[in-house]
Amino acid sequence: MQSLENQIVQSLRVLSIDMIEKSKSGHPGLPMGAAPAVTALYRNHLKFNPTNPNWFNRDRFILSAGHGSALLYSLLHVFGYDLSITDLQQFRQMGSLTPGHPEYKHTVGVDATTGPLGQGIAMGVGMAMTEAHLASLYNRPHYPIVDHYTYLLCGDGCLMEGISYEAASLAGHLQLGKLILLYDSNNISLDGDLDKAFSDDIGARFRSCGWQTLVIEDGNDLEAINNALTLAKTEINKPTIIEVKTVIGYGSPNKAGTSSVHGSPLGASEAELTKKKYNWDLPPFTLPEEVNNLKDLYREQGTQLEADWLQTLNRYYQEYPQLQMEVQAMIKGDLPENWDEALLLYTETHKAMATRDASGNTLNQIAVNLPTIFGGSADLASSNKTMLREAGNFSAANYQGKNIWFGVREFAMGGILNGMALHGGVHPFGGTFFVFSDYLRSAVRSSALMGIPVTYVMTHDSIAVGEDGPTHEPIEQLASFRAMPGLTVIRPADANETAEAYRYAFSQKENPVMLVLSRQNLPILPDSLNKAKNGVAKGGYVLLESKGQTADIILIGTGSEVSLLVEARQVLAEQGIDAAVVSMPSWDLFEKQSDEYKASVLPCNNPRRLACEMGSTFGWQQYIGPNGIVIGIDTFGASAPGYELIKHYGFTVENVVSQSKAIVERARVSNIKGLWINR
Repeated sequence: MQSLENQIVQSLRVLSIDMIEKSKSGHPGLPMGAAPAVTALYRNHLKFNPTNPNWFNRDRFILSAGHGSALLYSLLHVFGYDLSITDLQQFRQMGSLTPGHPEYKHTVGVDATTGPLGQGIAMGVGMAMTEAHLASLYNRPHYPIVDHYTYLLCGDGCLMEGISYEAASLAGHLQLGKLILLYDSNNISLDGDLDKAFSDDIGARFRSCGWQTLVIEDGNDLEAINNALTLAKTEINKPTIIEVKTVIGYGSPNKAGTSSVHGSPLGASEAELTKKKYNWDLPPFTLPEEVNNLKDLYREQGTQLEADWLQTLNRYYQEYPQLQMEVQAMIKGDLPENWDEALLLYTETHKAMATRDASGNTLNQIAVNLPTIFGGSADLASSNKTMLREAGNFSAANYQGKNIWFGVREFAMGGILNGMALHGGVHPFGGTFFVFSDYLRSAVRSSALMGIPVTYVMTHDSIAVGEDGPTHEPIEQLASFRAMPGLTVIRPADANETAEAYRYAFSQKENPVMLVLSRQNLPILPDSLNKAKNGVAKGGYVLLESKGQTADIILIGTGSEVSLLVEARQVLAEQGIDAAVVSMPSWDLFEKQSDEYKASVLPCNNPRRLACEMGSTFGWQQYIGPNGIVIGIDTFGASAPGYELIKHYGFTVENVVSQSKAIVERARVSNIKGLWINR
């Protein structure tokens, strides 16, 4: 007779096999090998409430090796979450709650979308950082209202990805003692034996990063795993990695320990042999009665844990009433009513200002009334202008600090920001040079896929970077991030548009926002003080109207080029050409507006259009139509003073005027009068 814990282990293994066999697709190897480790975790250590999976003070669990999703879904079902056998039977099918890799917001109990290997580790670091930060800010003696662990399960592949080292290095440096990583160490990767490509001493690597390292020689030894988890929780000054040596596909007579069981179903005959090895004789998708009956117990335990916490929280509110509104807003992820009260806007009499400088001012103004702002830069804070003055540095000695020193770890920064947003209770932001956004692109994609509110501060947005040359001058990045679903890209044209971009970004709960900011100074645009608030939120607006009913030409720009168009408009007027200027800081937001609004900005009866942007011309055709012109850059930049590059690539008043006149003349000669439907 198997012990109850062993029955749970076998239940997880068999449910995973059944799911994968039914779908004829999936990864059985990890669930079969790692089932004991997660059983010990969920059964004896993890603090959770299946009846309220989003309970704020729960422990977090991330399956970084997201291909093992069948194990996670089996766990959630067995431990009482609202994920039914019918849901498990629809594994990897259209519209099911059990997709091929875990998806946040889609499946109950999933704390993070995973699949791109290694990112789960960085997200876990972000969660642990947030827990430490909020606990330091709000906990009081006898009132640990923020007090939980972050657990991860990763595989060999996660640790081969560079992001794992970046994130582990920072976690050890920050002494995140409530971060515990279970490492499913089976010496197999998708293509074959691990030693073909990987022979790192993982223990030495993590010890060098400041982690506690523990090893379980037998991945089926539940007592040893349980003891290791207990020991990990006693180390409060170091994160812990527990290497659990497992056999991939454990129990499969012919495939265990081989790469063939990593990413393909066992097959009917091998699945039957494996179940015999497990002494399992129940029909598919059937649990032992003893295991099935535990669901109510887990629900009762979780409900009681949350109820106890709520009692503590209510007593906390009674003793610290001045913190109640702030803590309630923190837990719900709400903004204080006056959060943007300190935002300053600018008139045309203010001196020219780089939007990166305007960004720095805005961040500090927001910080006055938004205690949950939390972020930093990848070792570029002095250039990104992301430092929050008088807010302190987040460090092992000061978890209350709000300035995070991510170090030169762009990809890890992106994953950590995602973990911070997933944890909740903070408004995270992170900065680097726009050209280095490529380093963190996959993490940005993950935030867009999950629909979480991360703010990316990308400065040095164009060839105006100058002498640093083409390695530091973004060209294709704007077009490529505009193509990413779920990400709002905003390239403000002056300090007012920058402030309004932040007002929009921090108001979001459902999507990440990327701000693309200039290094060079930009003048305050005419009437942007009044027009930018609604205009930025709508993605585009008419900054300067034409004098007549219909403009001779519409000049469309973003960022630093809008002020260039304003200058060109004046010269065109002197030459008898009536131009309107449209600022379009965000294509994404513009496309969400009604057809009527879009037509009011870009009238369908006016095909005479010129767009100007210091980046790839890709995508602009939808706004300029077949008769328009784009002044852009479809080659890499060069090393020279910024003003010389700007002139060299044609971003001058003279060129804008010349090209505009050509459009107007061509339209006159061709007698172009027909309607052109936008997009």
